Amino acid sequence: MVCETAAVPPGVQAENDWRAFAVQGPLNFGLIGIVAEFSGRLAAANVSIFVVSTYDTDYLLVREVDVNRSVAALREAGHSILSETDSAGQI
Repeated sequence: MVCETAAVPPGVQAENDWRAFAVQGPLNFGLIGIVAEFSGRLAAANVSIFVVSTYDTDYLLVREVDVNRSVAALREAGHSILSETDSAGQI
């Protein structure tokens, strides 16, 4: 289950301190390699990710300590970070 840290019930084991990047959508189901492009760039920067895909977009979750390195790697690859909000940003 993926949810905001504040929504985790007391006593439930959870992985905290993740931030999410939303891929600007909606995405066409016929597109190929979207997650591979981003995950490959982040892997090359030694950033671990967790991906959640929805009907109209993808979310790349990275650990809080890796946010700056993730932003740098994605920008270096030519991707734009459209906004930096509580959830890291939109790419």
